[in-house]
Order: sequence, then structure tokens, then C-alpha cells
Amino acid sequence: MDAVLENPFLVSGYESPTYFCDRKKEAETLTEMLRNGRNVTLTSPRRIGKTGLIKHTFHLLKTQSPEITTIYIDLFPTANLSDFTQVFASAVLGQLDSSPVKALRKIMDFFKGLRPSMSIDEVTGKPVLNLDIARGSESSTIGQVFHYLKQSGKTCFIAFDEFQQIANYPETNVEALLRSYMQDLHNVQFIFSGSQSHMLQEMFLSPKRPFYLSTAVMTIETIPEDTYYAFASSFFQKQDRTLPEDVFRKLYQRYEGYTWYLQMILNRIYAKAQRPIDEALFHECIRDILEENEYYYQHLIRIYPKGQMKLVKAIAKEKKVKEITAGAFIAKYDLTATSSVKGALKRMLDEEIVYQAPDGGYLVYDRFFGEWLDSRFANPR
Repeated sequence: MDAVLENPFLVSGYESPTYFCDRKKEAETLTEMLRNGRNVTLTSPRRIGKTGLIKHTFHLLKTQSPEITTIYIDLFPTANLSDFTQVFASAVLGQLDSSPVKALRKIMDFFKGLRPSMSIDEVTGKPVLNLDIARGSESSTIGQVFHYLKQSGKTCFIAFDEFQQIANYPETNVEALLRSYMQDLHNVQFIFSGSQSHMLQEMFLSPKRPFYLSTAVMTIETIPEDTYYAFASSFFQKQDRTLPEDVFRKLYQRYEGYTWYLQMILNRIYAKAQRPIDEALFHECIRDILEENEYYYQHLIRIYPKGQMKLVKAIAKEKKVKEITAGAFIAKYDLTATSSVKGALKRMLDEEIVYQAPDGGYLVYDRFFGEWLDSRFANPR
């Protein structure tokens, strides 16, 4: 039975299908691919709901077949092969055994590069498996983890989120290393997901790369406006409140249907239970978010060179810029030479301060940061 949440508009994590909006077709497609032995490359811009879809699909798979194992691994914080090995081994080892004690015994016998230990979680009181990976043993340890998966014979579905991170590791041939172990692992299917579509496409669609044509490719779009409205309004009805359709549509269109921004604002509107829902409340919630992040945003504009941040401010004023090196745009905001703008743009894209939308336009990646810049700076000159 689903837990009843005080606020149904989640801004992080996954709870249950009750608090997850739609994605029925996408979940069915992803499930069908995995069950039929196909690995999947899943792409979408960040904050559109990609991670939620993975966790929702895993929830449905476990509900249908409790004997399978599903493992979600976020690679975004990793910077090298050592980091990858740590998060991969920690996520996988012990998942295929009935008890932590049994898992520890098997790992002690099976893995030469690991120094496992057991501790007790102070919050839950349950045993926790801790891993200490010997320096220099990363490649062999990864191979042993894959062998551990293979010899178990159990059906596993593993999602590597932000998989494009491995392309930035200082070590060479990481893709080839992983591909060599994965290609003969028939009881395990993988989801390789990420928000930098161009990098993932290069990794999986270029003949020069080890993962060339090794997966099905799936892209997700925003949830349809009417579907999202029906989902959101149903929770407000339980609160004896009405979510006016025109207010929701302005919210949806302002953030182009990106799930995280909608959830952030709906969460705050829902929390103001005694207030009628109107456009004034909608704007008040946005102001609250911008004020709460003031210190962080001030920090951002201080850590980057003025020329680069001047470009970001200009993009924020325009909302979206199609021709970023056009003379009219450069003159309007008193930017420097075209070559300097290109250099600044590359740095801001690499740092994910700016991103390029599917239609080719450039936007400030964090929409709230873009709105804060727009509201604080009358002209970025």
C-alpha cells in the first residue's frame, strides 16, 4: 500500500505510481526492451523526468516480477575510474544474496581487490556492507563485479545515469573496458541514460566507439500539458482547492513542461493550503525560490570571468538565443568579438550553465537562475 505523503508534488526521489505523472507509454516501451534482452540508451535534457522514468519502470518491473534485481547508479558525481569502481561495486555487491552476512562471506572468497567490512546503520539498525577497493585494482575489480553478476544467473536490470561522465575520465579505454565485459552478460540488461544527448549519441552511434550500435536508443519528451494538468489538479481537489486551468497553463508554458520546475512550484502552491490559487500565488512562489537561492546565484556570478557571465546575462535577458554570434545580439549587449563569444559559450556549455535546446536555441540551463539574472540586471552591459 502506498504511503500517504503530506505533499504529493515530489521534488526529488521516487515514491510510487500514485505520485508519478503518466509516462505509461514510455514505461511500457522501456520494460519491453529490457525484458526482451535489449540494452537501452535513454536521453533527455536534465530535469525533464528521465531519472523518475527509470525508477518508475524499475518499480513496475519489481511489482510484476519480485525475483528480478534492479539497480540504479548515478555516475554524475564520478570523475575517474576509481570513483566508477567504487559506486558500481557498492551498488551491485550484496544485491544478489539473501543476507548481508552471506554476501560478505561470498565477497571475501570471490574478490581479491576488495576489503569488505560490515557495520550497522545507526538509523535503520540494519547491517551495511562497506567496501575498500585497493588502489590500482580498479580494472580487475570491475571485471570481478561483472563475473559476480554473470555467475549469479539472476535477471538484473542496471541503470547507469549520466553515463556520458565516463567519456571525461582521465583514464583511456574505459568504454572499451566496460563493453568487453558487458557484451557476454546475457542475464543482465543495461540502461545508459544521460542529459548530454550529443555525447551519448557519439558514444553509441559512432562507428569509432566501442558501444557502436550496441543498444536501442530512446528519447523522452515533456509530458503533455493536458495530462499534467489532470494529474496536478486531482491532488488539489483532495485539498478542496481548485487549480485554475489558465494558471497551470501559464506555469507549464513558462517552463516548457519541464517536470522539475513544475513540481517545485506546484509543491509550494500545495503547501500554502489556505490560499486561493491564482496567478499572484504562482508568482509569489517563484519569488520565494529566487530569494532562497540568492546566495548561491551570487556565488555563481563571482566564480566565472565577467566576460563569460556577461554572455549568460545576455542570454537570460533574451530567454532563448538562436543566433548567438549574430552581430545584432553582440551589439545589443556590448559583447566582445565573435571569437570571444564562441570561447565563452563553449565554457558555459561545458560547465552546464548554458545549454542548447533541441530547436538550436541557447538558454540558461537553470531556468530559475536565468529568471534571477533577468530580474537583477536591467542590462548586462
